[in-house]
Amino acid sequence: MSQFNFTFSDTIAGYVTAYDNKKNAFGLRTTDGREFTVNLTNATYAELIRNLDEPYVDCTGQIRDMLVPGFYLFAYGSFYPEGNAGVFEAKHLVFPGKTEGEFCFEKPDWWVKQIRSLANFYLNAQFPDGNIDFANYRTQINLYGEKLDGTRQETDTISRLVYGFATAFMLTGDERFLEAAEKGTAYLREHLRAVDETEDICYWYHAMDVANGKPRKIRSSNLGDVSGFRSHHTAEQGRKERKILASEFSDDYDAIPMYEQIYALAGPTQTFRVTGDPAILQDIERTINLFNRYFRDRDRGGFFSHIDPVSFSPYSETLGKDRARKNWNSVGDHAPAYLINLYLATGDERWAEMLVETADTIVERFPDYKNSPFVQERFFEDWSPDQEWGWQQNRAVVGHNLKIAWNLMRIYNINQDERYLELARKIADVMPTVGCDLQRGGWYDVMERSRSKGQNAHRFVWHDRKAWWQQEQAILAYLILAGSVKAPEYLQFARESSAFYNAWFLDHDSGAVYFNVLANGLPYLLGNERNKGSHSMSGYHSFELSFLAAVYTNLLVTRQPMNFYFKPKPGAFKDNTLRIQPDLLPAGCLRIEEVWVNGERYSNFDSKNMSIQLPSTNEPVTVQVRVAPTLGVEHFRALTDVQNGTTRLILQGELDSRAVPHFRTLIESTAERGSKKLVIEAQDLSSLTTAGARAFSFARQKLPVDTQIFVVGANDNIIQVLEQEEIVDELNFV
Repeated sequence: MSQFNFTFSDTIAGYVTAYDNKKNAFGLRTTDGREFTVNLTNATYAELIRNLDEPYVDCTGQIRDMLVPGFYLFAYGSFYPEGNAGVFEAKHLVFPGKTEGEFCFEKPDWWVKQIRSLANFYLNAQFPDGNIDFANYRTQINLYGEKLDGTRQETDTISRLVYGFATAFMLTGDERFLEAAEKGTAYLREHLRAVDETEDICYWYHAMDVANGKPRKIRSSNLGDVSGFRSHHTAEQGRKERKILASEFSDDYDAIPMYEQIYALAGPTQTFRVTGDPAILQDIERTINLFNRYFRDRDRGGFFSHIDPVSFSPYSETLGKDRARKNWNSVGDHAPAYLINLYLATGDERWAEMLVETADTIVERFPDYKNSPFVQERFFEDWSPDQEWGWQQNRAVVGHNLKIAWNLMRIYNINQDERYLELARKIADVMPTVGCDLQRGGWYDVMERSRSKGQNAHRFVWHDRKAWWQQEQAILAYLILAGSVKAPEYLQFARESSAFYNAWFLDHDSGAVYFNVLANGLPYLLGNERNKGSHSMSGYHSFELSFLAAVYTNLLVTRQPMNFYFKPKPGAFKDNTLRIQPDLLPAGCLRIEEVWVNGERYSNFDSKNMSIQLPSTNEPVTVQVRVAPTLGVEHFRALTDVQNGTTRLILQGELDSRAVPHFRTLIESTAERGSKKLVIEAQDLSSLTTAGARAFSFARQKLPVDTQIFVVGANDNIIQVLEQEEIVDELNFV
């Protein structure tokens, strides 16, 4: 049809072009350059994006003042079939910040607060009485954080939740989260792990069904070993346990899938990163032995996706469609799920080599740009594409493409292979044209890899909904690219993706995040996608996003310090050395600024190599470390000079919202020095945003009342912005 003839409601995401007071309307330009006229009504209301556990922030009264050119926002409203192009009236506006260029999720503590709220939600959901006992854990949790009827405990969902708790501890230092991580890891090892000591391997059960009572633990030493196997047994004492070895998930039924064994390591590995528990490390290494012995294809490279649960063979006829197959998960999931964190914790070159091997396999086998803008995801043994497997057929998962870009950039930082950077940038450049919703914001789910004759757009396979975990992949991919490559378009997509996620996925009524939203951002609450605990959702992607978005934003983009927490066991780490690099970031971009051990300042650390020499103790110690970027943001520079009680602050470049955190840090350090005179040299300061002006106001607040502030060489535009903030009376202009 050439023109619609019905009303419908939808969302437009874009940048304000101009506000017309007479027409009570404003122009909105989408990311791909399409122009809309958005009409306001007397019922239009507006709010700011808010974090979990934060109250609603209404800005309806300020709508017209906030509609300045360049301001990114979401407009939800109704289209009417009137005129040549129709009429759009906004009912609901959502702003990502108070001013143009300001994004709430770039506040230094935004993601830290979010991960704390997530951890509290899942603690309360699984252990409502406050007693952290994983015997009471259940996989299925509804929208409100209540357990659904069922007896199932899945290994991977426990592990993913353990990952979340360990990661939340690393950002907050909250001991409850560490207690949950350690107890969850111990439960996995006690109940869902099997060890073959003859082959020095271990593998993980798919799940366990439990009913009633508490387990009475009996060590295998009391029961004897059978055929070299050692496991922990539970005698019936009012509680029954039934272990499920092979997967009962439909895609992997009656097989042991590689990705389940991989994600069984996610939680324990992150807990090991915090505590250094050598028993956990032994499990990790034995599981990797399993990968190398039974999943690895030594002839053609890579890893098989499934093995038979009895023979451990990838060639068993019982595997059906999964026989002798390889896929994205069996190769690409190693890095994010456990391998990068294992390397960060140990510095062991074996794991760096394995990371490089997976990256090499991806760049050599997955791209297929002659045939599709999406990578290939499923393969036969010889790496020929498998385009008839199950639900996937010749289809692409948008998030897997973005996940490749994200993890190739991480591995690139330890192995400067230009192929990694080239493919990461290729994906980042092409994905917005085929997998991103340039009308509403956010990223789609599963797409057809090829177009049929006459089709201009790649088709959705089932729907145009958007899943929480695929938004994560986009945010992290574009954030690490923005922080590493410095291309402004990557920062733009990182911000737009973060805005969509924080505007529409946070459940402010019940807590945590929604599984799926509709294309327009409204939550989709049907079937399993209504739940916040399932085979597909646990405490992993939302926690991982909070942790790494905080790391990339603070340490790479806005360039401000962060605190991290660890609690190593006595003598746990090799050479008693704690490695605290938060992620695989560009070499030399970070330094340790300060360390506290058990609350006391501690000086035995290597700032450049990001390591701490731990004290010799008989008890675990709590380590807090403050990490800072080695350089400020590229477009803004500040130099300090202190002489005879006068602090000179030399500003250069653009003092905008990205530069504000760096500027605030300098002001706070100035305040600590107790200088009575502050001279701000602004001759080379080219521009100042309103966010920057508020930073001046905040700076004045932190200094002693009798401090004199002189601003030297500021241009007229800078003075005008400062006048608008009404702080010029407290400044002396020279």
